[in-house]
Amino acid sequence: MAKELAKQTKEAFDFIQKLYLELSYFIKEIEGFLKDEPEEFLIGKPSGYGIITRTSSGLEPHYVENWLPRLTFNFFCPTNMTKIEGGCTVTKFNKSLKVIIIYILLHDKSLNQPTVCGGYIENIENKKIDKFNKFEHLMSVFSYNANKILSSPHKIDYSDNYCTFCGEYTKKPLYSINSSLEVKKLVDSILALYRK
Repeated sequence: MAKELAKQTKEAFDFIQKLYLELSYFIKEIEGFLKDEPEEFLIGKPSGYGIITRTSSGLEPHYVENWLPRLTFNFFCPTNMTKIEGGCTVTKFNKSLKVIIIYILLHDKSLNQPTVCGGYIENIENKKIDKFNKFEHLMSVFSYNANKILSSPHKIDYSDNYCTFCGEYTKKPLYSINSSLEVKKLVDSILALYRK
């Protein structure tokens, strides 16, 4: 019994590690397609080149559920709306700020299967101007409130004590995207929303 459990544990972790590695390639492929667009989108780097996620190290059962990342978030901004300082992006708030967002939802009680949601947000209002002076400061809003942000099918209309924004998104089963052509189709559908 112990041998079988050890084998299953190893296989589970090997699978999760491979899944995360494939997701990193997927995000980099999206980044490559967006970089080649006329807007020359840059991937947001709040604290370096990575994903934004919600994790936990708490021992209470509801915190244990978040030991492994269940969703990832990335944003992409036109180069004329951001700059890079020390390996991080600095995206200042202004009335014309509009960014592309990508959520990869791996597991949630309301999900039947892993899903990717991509779209844009605009009309971004920072309510804590004294505390937050760039868009990157709001990243915890996106990782902790994904269900609220994506609660309406295809429309985003979000407000809390920190910020408000609106936008649109499309969603697709993650495992239905299994080629560069499918990634390009997803990017094209996101760009169609962004540019309309």
